[in-house]
Amino acid sequence: MSKLFLFDALREATDEEMQKDKSVFILGEDVGHYGGSYKVTKDLHIKYGDIRVLDTPIAENSFMGMAVGSAMTGLRPIVEGMNMSFLLLAFNQISNNAGMLRYTSGGNFKIPLVIRGPGGVGKQLGAEHSQRLEAYFQAIPGLKIVACSTAYNAKGLLKSAIRDNNPVIFFEHVLLYNLQDDVPEEEYFVPLDKAELVRSGSDITIVTYSRMRYHVLQASNELIKHGYNPEIIDLISLKPIDIKSIAASLKKTHHLLIVEECMKTGGIAAEIIAQINDNYFDLLDAPVVRLSSHDIPTPYNGNLEKATVVQPQQIVEAVKSLLS
Repeated sequence: MSKLFLFDALREATDEEMQKDKSVFILGEDVGHYGGSYKVTKDLHIKYGDIRVLDTPIAENSFMGMAVGSAMTGLRPIVEGMNMSFLLLAFNQISNNAGMLRYTSGGNFKIPLVIRGPGGVGKQLGAEHSQRLEAYFQAIPGLKIVACSTAYNAKGLLKSAIRDNNPVIFFEHVLLYNLQDDVPEEEYFVPLDKAELVRSGSDITIVTYSRMRYHVLQASNELIKHGYNPEIIDLISLKPIDIKSIAASLKKTHHLLIVEECMKTGGIAAEIIAQINDNYFDLLDAPVVRLSSHDIPTPYNGNLEKATVVQPQQIVEAVKSLLS
């Protein structure tokens, strides 16, 4: 094991896959000589050259189209969005082309494409740089969506995503890049469709993902002091949702709290609630509770920004209320 920052774990995964497979290449704004906005691609252009680590113009729809075309013709592109919010400018390419071409071509084309980069509510980045796009992309057929949360799962997930033959949206939270974690020296992979059981418990199932994992862990420390025994699940896979792991937990706890940074309307929690109600309603002893961000553009003001996002004390109060 070695201690790695999350951004270094992503860089290691990229480096290893580029070394093993010459069809893997990176493209995006400032990924080359600058090393990426959060240094995930630092110095890779020195090792692999300016063609395999390709700096693009500020033209998201255009270079996303180039990535889709290159994936169709046998390459394995990794697109870095300098900020995932900017990739809304490439939404047409992602939805109408990346997500659908394998189907509309009758399986004649594979689209082994990874679209990755920073997102989420940072520290006073303003509304346009604080987007949570998971709900935007979740309805698009043909995509896989994952959200890393530790250096360990970041590296294993990215390696799996690069080798997958389908387009993968790979969410990284802007505030998690400097988190450290133990990462094995030997090669490993993390599946793209499985949730992680972070903590076993018996009283309530708390489902979360990305940065909210740490808010939930902070809240659980407080809950344990008061005699509660929460079970914590990190979704990791946002599409498909590993609903069977959630159901297995509900068979023990019979109570479900979902904590997300996504907006409440049409968010990931909304989809989980729908699937639970459709298939596992009888496992519940109380209605599902969700804690989500407010349905407003994220304010620039620091105090207002904090007020829009779920905080650990709200999680503690929600658990106490649900179990009372």
